[in-house]
Amino acid sequence: MRQLPEDTPRTPEGPGHGNGPGTGPARETGPGTGPGTVPAARLAGVSLRHLHAFLAVADTLSFTDAAARMSSNQPALTRSIRRLEEHMGVRLFHRTTRQVCLTPAGATLREELQVLLPRFEKALFPHGSAPGLRLGFAWLRPDEWVQEAIRRFEAETGARVELRRCDDAGAGVGRATVDVAILRGRLRRSGVKETPLGTERYVAAVPRRHPLAGRERVDWFELAEYPLVLNEVTGPIQQRDWGIARRPSTVLHCLNFDECIESVAAGKGISVVPDLVLRRNVHPSVAFVPLRGGPSIGISLIQPVQGSHPLADRFVRVVQQVLAPSGRRGGAAESALAAPASGD
Repeated sequence: MRQLPEDTPRTPEGPGHGNGPGTGPARETGPGTGPGTVPAARLAGVSLRHLHAFLAVADTLSFTDAAARMSSNQPALTRSIRRLEEHMGVRLFHRTTRQVCLTPAGATLREELQVLLPRFEKALFPHGSAPGLRLGFAWLRPDEWVQEAIRRFEAETGARVELRRCDDAGAGVGRATVDVAILRGRLRRSGVKETPLGTERYVAAVPRRHPLAGRERVDWFELAEYPLVLNEVTGPIQQRDWGIARRPSTVLHCLNFDECIESVAAGKGISVVPDLVLRRNVHPSVAFVPLRGGPSIGISLIQPVQGSHPLADRFVRVVQQVLAPSGRRGGAAESALAAPASGD
């Protein structure tokens, strides 16, 4: 009897088996007919993003509508479909200038994914939603660039971003009540990873009837001539920012941004706040005057070094991508951020 190699599939002998007379057809073996036969390299190149992009086009038969559904753009969507077709080795769509339609392979894939993807997502998120990322801020959350970063992050990951205001020096990171936080000014704690984003412009906050309220611009050192309200917990400005010789002689300390603004409105002193207040209706009794000179106030994202959220670094990268165009321009439009200094 001829000896078969050990890895050769054996066909059971007896009635109904084998290839002899009166037996059924032999079971086929080979690539693609059993579990684990797809090369790992081909699978590694396919991501959920590719599959969701395919379903969006397959459901709408329109790259324009699919891009809107994915919060993406047509070139990016086309690249995702092309990458999926390359990995699968088949064409999934017939595309002309007038219409898009599924190929037989595309129709089969759509039918399979409509069943498999929901089951896969349910296995990953059995409670029905992706885990949230808690974003902390201490006062006056920056506006447009944060909103755009949240929108992109949620579209890319499926995870929701929960905004948490925390009036402490680490905006909640030190107390583990948030996963990532927006920090203004100097980092005051250890065990925290900091990613500089840039610097913000600042303005003077003065009572409406204050002598400085009608000025077009105020010199930084002029502020030292008046009583100063300082947010000593979460504010980025400190007395030493005026230098030893020019420090304000009268300082009222408060614990958060709201107390600071209310103290200014009550005529207790003046303060320094980010210029994004110019785009907010902060307080009817407070005027905001642009500053000339003064320290460069940094803004950054911070997260714990130990036990960080699995998506924290991903959120930081999305923020950097959102800020990249304005950063290259040196700070512009609504972001009001200048790029971080080289070496940061």
